[in-house]
Amino acid sequence: MTNDEGSERPRKIVHIDMDAFYASVEQRDDPELRGLPVAVGYPAARGVVAAASYEARKFGVHSAMPSITAKRKCPNLIFVRPRFDVYTAVSLQIRAIFAEYTPMIEPLSLDEAYLDVTKNLKGMEIASEIAAEIRAKIKATTGLNASAGISYNKFLAKMASDLNKPNGQAVITPKNGPAFVEQLPIKKFHGVGPATAEKMHRLGIETGADLKDKTLEFLVEHFGKSGPYFYGIARGIDNREVKPDRVRKSVGAEDTFSEDIHSYEPAREGLQPLIEKVWGYCEANEIGAKTVTLKIKYADFSQITRSKTVTAPLQTIGELEEVVDLLLAPIFPPRRGIRLLGITLSSLERRTSGLAPQLQLAL
Repeated sequence: MTNDEGSERPRKIVHIDMDAFYASVEQRDDPELRGLPVAVGYPAARGVVAAASYEARKFGVHSAMPSITAKRKCPNLIFVRPRFDVYTAVSLQIRAIFAEYTPMIEPLSLDEAYLDVTKNLKGMEIASEIAAEIRAKIKATTGLNASAGISYNKFLAKMASDLNKPNGQAVITPKNGPAFVEQLPIKKFHGVGPATAEKMHRLGIETGADLKDKTLEFLVEHFGKSGPYFYGIARGIDNREVKPDRVRKSVGAEDTFSEDIHSYEPAREGLQPLIEKVWGYCEANEIGAKTVTLKIKYADFSQITRSKTVTAPLQTIGELEEVVDLLLAPIFPPRRGIRLLGITLSSLERRTSGLAPQLQLAL
């Protein structure tokens, strides 16, 4: 089934997106945080907000914002240390609910996924009813709210899930999809980041209608391989399929510290939440990684990376910690202070069934 403009039977795609996921989990587990502005992250001067509750968002606080800026915008902001093991466990509960309706599940992160419900396990005809039922089950099982977008392709389902947040859902039909895209500001397009949006603005592209006016040749000339994608979505067309076996090429996390680090212990402590975060993605998606890369940025903004590739995909967080320790130890004592550390996992593969072999580091 395709979702071209002439398609007789468009696909039925649901995008489920948990509302302020990390922050909502913290408010669920600690009643004293409910109704208060909460940021998941670290309050250090160089810390970054990982997630913000809706109470915090009213003050302009959002994810990826420097903690010091967030605190300035919301003086009463409460910082909570991330618990990625808990978020991963909840994500797996949510994934199990999805699996009751369709095997066609493409996770994007711990808190969002695409579902193709064109042919579903419940035999339900109306996709919006499926989305409502899934959201109700998520609420009953986890105590958390989810929003949903329903449409005939992935791009529009993603855009629809933002329309009635929090705790709502919206439908974009084949009939109104192209008109919806035309009026949409280009900076709100999923897949158009700040740098691309700025480039589009320089080219006179402010809205979906402006994008639609550009020829395919023009878009390929200026945006390369992304040109055909932009050409399609400007017309409400996105033929990408929901891929249940999709594995990202890499997953990473990094953090900037409030004070420069000069010794091993605080560096290793700072890396632990990053290890938990990237491993949480692996756990939720049942994948392992062969390559671990450690990023080190020094006080003078120079940076280095150190990588290790193992013979078999890492199967446990303990194995990941072991490799990180091997990469981290040799850089101490550093010639200058360390301001940022990051971890990236690549060469990602689906885990094999059965007992995992012992890690072979091949030193």
